[in-house]
Amino acid sequence: RYVWKRRRDGIYLLNLGKTWEKLMLAARAIVAIENPADVCAISARPYGQRAVLKYGKYTGAEYVAGRYTPGTFTNYNNKNFLEPRVLLVTDPRTDQQPVSESSYVNVPVIAFCDSDSPVNHVDIAIPCNNKSKHSVALM
Repeated sequence: RYVWKRRRDGIYLLNLGKTWEKLMLAARAIVAIENPADVCAISARPYGQRAVLKYGKYTGAEYVAGRYTPGTFTNYNNKNFLEPRVLLVTDPRTDQQPVSESSYVNVPVIAFCDSDSPVNHVDIAIPCNNKSKHSVALM
């Protein structure tokens, strides 16, 4: 449904119309939150860390670039405890721990998903290439 076609060398080409629709849906979900500090952006991948830092800096959102400490959403005794209203991740495969923790506390997840990404516990999956620093920065 999100894959437009497959090239002869095995590369999947994504449907940009569906990517645009999902990106607009995610934008509406983020704009609906009154306080920008209630949005948490997370990336453990090196290419997504700079994008997450810039997103947090310019919007005032919380961000975790690098290693995610388990229990950040579920353990209120943790000094890094966060209670976000929406979670934004750059790759649901590498950011599996925050995605699964957000399902415990009923926090919706917006994720940039490639054709091979798992979408368990992801509420809004934006189909895009999340393996390149240029594509993550564009999204």
